[in-house]
Amino acid sequence: MLYVVATPIGNRGDLSPRALEVLRGVDLIAAEDTRHSGPLLRDLGVRTPLRSMHEHNERQLLEGLLQRLEQGQDLALISDAGTPLISDPGFPLVRECHRRGLRVAPVPGPSAAICALSAAGLPSDRFLFQGFPPRGSSARRELFGRLQGETATLIFYESSHRIESSLADMVHGFGGQRPAVLARELTKRHETIRLATLERLLQLVRADADQRRGEFVVLVAGAPAAAAGEVSPEAERILEILLQELPVKQAAALTARITGEKKNPLYQRALRKGGDE
Repeated sequence: MLYVVATPIGNRGDLSPRALEVLRGVDLIAAEDTRHSGPLLRDLGVRTPLRSMHEHNERQLLEGLLQRLEQGQDLALISDAGTPLISDPGFPLVRECHRRGLRVAPVPGPSAAICALSAAGLPSDRFLFQGFPPRGSSARRELFGRLQGETATLIFYESSHRIESSLADMVHGFGGQRPAVLARELTKRHETIRLATLERLLQLVRADADQRRGEFVVLVAGAPAAAAGEVSPEAERILEILLQELPVKQAAALTARITGEKKNPLYQRALRKGGDE
């Protein structure tokens, strides 16, 4: 069996008793970086053999690990921190296990994205996890531009090397007044969680070098409904009244002038209502 085991993202006490039991009992642990995981596991009294499996070698190791599983051995998959496969290696192994009928069992625990979302103070009923944005500024701005109208809360990971430039590109793509949260060093000694506008978060990071250290989760509030092509109830009411007397284009244009909402969503809504061109 392959166990997919979540490990602490900071506080070692976050490792569940079940995870510790699994890690002690399997035949082999595939770890993203044995230099990181080795000391942690030794401190926890885990003496199970480790094998390094990261994004550069996981396909070469895949067949050997699968053969072990097919022979009846139990393996555990862990990342440097948090839940494996969430912006971490392991997907090819898990997918191939399913293809070959090998059992995969999750051992749940910490995830930086969910940890940050739970404490962010932003809407959590709908969220979109985006992982790490592209490294280059132009590619980041293109991504943020595409996501500008998304109404779900957006979740990104970012490194200390790019947090300042990434926040600057978010200001460019989403607007400086968009509410956002900067979660840094979660569950660790210097944990900080700040809710502010993107512009304010960028200012804080630029002004304090300590706020550019560590590992980051950035959460950006979703766009208002109207910005995503939706129409407010008040605009809908006005549009319905005007459509009784005016053609679609004129009714949509006048509703936009009255409400301040964008003309195109109103025009599309008017067409769906069956108004006359």
